[in-house]
Amino acid sequence: MEKSIKILLIEDNPGDAYLIEDHFEEFANFSYELKNVGTLNEALNALKEQPFDVILSDLSLPDSDGVNTFFRIHNVNPLIPLIILSGSNDEDIGAYSVENGARDFFVKGQTDGRLLECIIQCSI
Repeated sequence: MEKSIKILLIEDNPGDAYLIEDHFEEFANFSYELKNVGTLNEALNALKEQPFDVILSDLSLPDSDGVNTFFRIHNVNPLIPLIILSGSNDEDIGAYSVENGARDFFVKGQTDGRLLECIIQCSI
């Protein structure tokens, strides 16, 4: 039996979370469990409660913003691949995050479901 990939999605916008979940339903050719939380605090608590194989995170959350969001997650969990999904097309933030340990950086709405699936599988 194939092990499910445990994915933590940190996204406060219900519409964006729905689109990402829809990408998985349509394109994922692997078994997965997706947990969505809307704040950094909820994410950090979820990471204490159970292990995850990969993290997808928006950078702009109600309780954290920008690269600080990335660093707060990454510093606590540096071994879990972290993929940034941002509403901002700021390539400097993306490059900076990847240089400092993020697995990849995508602009929301410009992410292809197959590409997202590939990045997750390659990250693990």
